[in-house]
Amino acid sequence: MQTVLDAVPGTLVERMGIEFVEVTAERLVATMPVAGNTQPYGLLHGGASVVLAETLGSFGAMLSAGEGRVAVGVDINATHHRSARDGLVTAVATRVSAGRTLASYEVVVSDAQGRRVCTSRITCLLRDAVPGA
Repeated sequence: MQTVLDAVPGTLVERMGIEFVEVTAERLVATMPVAGNTQPYGLLHGGASVVLAETLGSFGAMLSAGEGRVAVGVDINATHHRSARDGLVTAVATRVSAGRTLASYEVVVSDAQGRRVCTSRITCLLRDAVPGA
């Protein structure tokens, strides 16, 4: 049986160095290096934090959707609290709700010292997969 993580090679997830530590429908944890994901000033790019958050929330929503269903992101927001300059950031996505048609996750991105860098919320539409797609 193929898992959501089989879709990682050759994607933005691989390019950004995102590595999964824990994956369940209720909670996902992943790390990402700051190096290579910075803005010109040497700080972690806010967009990189959002990519990390959307990756975890989308994968969680796919797991919540179940067999024969897909998840499609419909909303994401992010509040950036502080910068990160080096090391790894760690994201923890916690399922807020999941029903037949929507799944929402809160994602907290923290630096190597455990300080909150970003808080994000993502909502995905859950729908039946298109046959043959």
